[in-house]
Amino acid sequence: SSPPEKAMVCFGNMFIELPKAKTQEMLRQDQEELDEEINNLRKELRVKVNRLYEAQGKPELKGFNLNPMSAEEMKLINRILEG
Repeated sequence: SSPPEKAMVCFGNMFIELPKAKTQEMLRQDQEELDEEINNLRKELRVKVNRLYEAQGKPELKGFNLNPMSAEEMKLINRILEG
């Protein structure tokens, strides 16, 4: 049988050869963590901007509490637009 496919992955200043399945899982986990961190930062930013506007006596920023569409939602929209 043929050996499992491998991928070269850079960690700091070293390259390590890992199975492709393991590499994909590591990348998926990293992306999930990054997405979560981005969402948390967006939430915190909204609160801070609203506090700033409130402190300046300005009305709350309209449309600022909108959430970006997910990749799945974008696919559905594109399918609808394509007809």
